[in-house]
Amino acid sequence: MTPLDRSSDRAIYRQIADDLRADITGGVHGPGDRLPSESDLVARYKVNRRTVQHAFALLIAEGLVYSEHGSGRFVQGRPPVRRLASDRFARRHRRAGKAAFTVEMEQAGRAYDPATDVEMLDLRTGPAPDPIAGRLGLTGDGDRVLIRARRYVVEGLPLQVATSYVPLDLAEGTAIMETDTGPGGIYARLEEAGHRLTRITEDLAVEVAAEPVQRLLKLPVGAPVIHLVRTAFAGDRAVEVCDTYLNATAFELSYELPAR
Repeated sequence: MTPLDRSSDRAIYRQIADDLRADITGGVHGPGDRLPSESDLVARYKVNRRTVQHAFALLIAEGLVYSEHGSGRFVQGRPPVRRLASDRFARRHRRAGKAAFTVEMEQAGRAYDPATDVEMLDLRTGPAPDPIAGRLGLTGDGDRVLIRARRYVVEGLPLQVATSYVPLDLAEGTAIMETDTGPGGIYARLEEAGHRLTRITEDLAVEVAAEPVQRLLKLPVGAPVIHLVRTAFAGDRAVEVCDTYLNATAFELSYELPAR
C-alpha cells in the first residue's frame, strides 16, 4: 500500500484508485480475484465509504474492475471484445446458423450460449419512436412494428442492451415474432422470406449511460456507453433498425473502409 498524500492536488479517491490499479497491473490481484471490500479499504486508508466508492467507480469505468451485486468487486478477467464491423454480418455466418453476436463471442473466445445468455426484456407490437420510424420510412400513424428488446450477459457481465424494430408486415408469420428467432437470428429469417440484405449502416456515439441503461448494464453513475443505431436494408427498403447500448469498456470497435 502506498501512503496517501493528503497535501497533493490529486484527489484522494484517485490516489486509492492508483494504488489498486498498481496492484492489478502488478499481479497482486489477478483476473477474477475479489478485491478488498469497501469496509477493508475504509479502514486501510482511513477515508469515508464514499471516497472508496468513487475509486472503484473509476476503475470500473476504465474496464479494470467489474461489480457483482452482493458479492463485491472483481478484477476484470478478459480483454475487450474486438467487434469487427466488416465481418460480423457476413452472410456465411447466417448460413452457418450464427447471429452476429454469437460470431463476436466465438472470435473473442468467450463462453456464450444464446439460449441462456440472452434475456428478453420486451417483445410486443406497437408504434416505433419517431426517430426509428423515420429510419424505417414509416409515415402513417397506424404503422406498427415488432419491438424486440434484449440484454446480453456473457460470463456474468452484461455487455449490451439491444432493441430491434421490424416492420410488422415483414415480421408476421415468421419466427421473428417468437422469443427464439432460430439459427442465424432476425436477418436469417428475413432472408428466408425473400428480403435479401444489401447493405447495413451504423451510426454511433459515446454517451453517459442514462439510468435505465446504467441499471441494465450494471454500470456506475457517469459511466460511458457506446450508443449504436444500425439500419439494415433489403434493396431500398429499411427492414430493421437496432438501437443498441454497449458497455464502452467491454468492446473495441474495428472498421475496414474502402478507399476509392
